[in-house]
Amino acid sequence: MKSSLKASVIISTYNQPKWLALVLHSYGIQTESNFELIIADDGSDDRTKTVIDEFSKQSNINVTHVWQEDEGFQKTKILNKAIIASNAEYLIFTDGDCIARADFVATHLRLKQTSCALSGGYFKLSEKISQSITKEIIDGQKCFDKQWLLKQGQAKSFKLNKLTKSKLKANLLNTLTPTKATFDGMNVSCHKKDILTVNGFDERMQYGGEDREVGERMMNNGVRFKQVRYSTICVHLHHERPYKNEEAETLNLKIRKETKKNKSTYTKFGIKR
Repeated sequence: MKSSLKASVIISTYNQPKWLALVLHSYGIQTESNFELIIADDGSDDRTKTVIDEFSKQSNINVTHVWQEDEGFQKTKILNKAIIASNAEYLIFTDGDCIARADFVATHLRLKQTSCALSGGYFKLSEKISQSITKEIIDGQKCFDKQWLLKQGQAKSFKLNKLTKSKLKANLLNTLTPTKATFDGMNVSCHKKDILTVNGFDERMQYGGEDREVGERMMNNGVRFKQVRYSTICVHLHHERPYKNEEAETLNLKIRKETKKNKSTYTKFGIKR
């Protein structure tokens, strides 16, 4: 039976219940409501489950909590489990620290194309503003408002253009940006069949570019990547990255080099073993 859902939004998380509550709230007020949420949880404690249960009680959106034991950074593994658990033909990937603008899901769906993945971006909020965000601020969409952010002390920069509401300006900036369209797990969407064909994420990969590699295999397999960083808008809440380590990044680069050299379109270390 084919699902009538327009999209499955896959949100990765690990022990950030406060941020996740705000992120889930942003999906409760989307202009498009025909989607499901799949929480890809890499071993969080019960606080995260409590946040998900509370949101589920108040929302009409179907939420599936996919959890695995905490065995260090295993994001690629939990993302593969989330892909299997998803029910829609179109997947939107994001993180549990990225608050989505109200038109986020609708815009991904409006811009989707056959054999194409959409590569979005994010706007980083300062630590001070991140701590001050509430559900009411999200309801009023103030955290996507350039003037409001500047008043709160956000530094002025060209990156504030990432919050444009103008489709014309967004299209122009998407065309002009020197940033390559890649698979960046904070804001990317694709057809489910395109990611299944390359066997999902490579589960050997640790933190650092682990999501880029699946995109590189998809590209090798003929999937085009389209730049939409000024159209599909989310803001990134500030946090530290204690899981960053050089050894993992070296391993990831080695795998990515092999993918590039061999023009790989499939990994033996993915969904199907």
